[in-house]
Amino acid sequence: MISGSAKFHLRTLPLEDFPKLPQAAESGALTVPAAPFVETISRVARSASRDETRPHLTGVLVNASGAELRMVATDSYRLSVKETALDPALDGSLEANVPARTLQELGRVAAANGAEQIHVTALENQVVFVAGDVVLSSRLVEGRFPNYQQLLPEAYEHELRVERGELLEVVRRISLLAQKNAPLRLAFTEGALEVSAQTPDVGEASESLPVPFKGEPLEIGFNPEFFRDGLESAETEELVLKLISPLRPGLIQSGDDGGFVYLVMPIRLNV
Repeated sequence: MISGSAKFHLRTLPLEDFPKLPQAAESGALTVPAAPFVETISRVARSASRDETRPHLTGVLVNASGAELRMVATDSYRLSVKETALDPALDGSLEANVPARTLQELGRVAAANGAEQIHVTALENQVVFVAGDVVLSSRLVEGRFPNYQQLLPEAYEHELRVERGELLEVVRRISLLAQKNAPLRLAFTEGALEVSAQTPDVGEASESLPVPFKGEPLEIGFNPEFFRDGLESAETEELVLKLISPLRPGLIQSGDDGGFVYLVMPIRLNV
């Protein structure tokens, strides 16, 4: 290479030594609309585990068939499920455990080039996505994805409809004082919820808001990041909180029956 008075000579490696990339077959690829596919990714991908010692939890279980798209992710402390209606219905089906990082990158790629459709080809242990003029391939996650339906409780003691924006703002403010693994405390009493947090040597904070709670007082603790993620991912003006007891998981559900469910495990509180 020569540029002005500069000369560079680079010793390259043999072309045939470069790993062969998987080829997406033109026939047999599943075509899905990009907008709902990417939106569904954004609702669940953050719940996938980042712990490489449990690789089967680092992926998102993607199921697409007919007029329904479902994605599921869990890190064993929380679980996200999002079902999205597709119109028109798909001509084919897909079931694969795809690395969450791959899907998040696909979302960025599709948004950047304005792709309206995504073509998906599932191979034996790989998946190939085509979005616009970009081809993204990835190995599938090895290992069996957990039976997430068994993790969802069949019944709850309390079911509350709350305004998501107000609760989210309170949680964001109070979480600033939930540091060094301190829990976010939610204390429910008749008609009210007090959100509080306390970190030794840092400080404490609390804030109350009205909620339609009835019955015996209930106090439960959550990881502040996990609880906030659930509120943010619901993305509806109204959501449903479902609770059983201080030691049983809580559920955040979109209030418009939008197909979003978020299960989060509690933290045992020290009195």
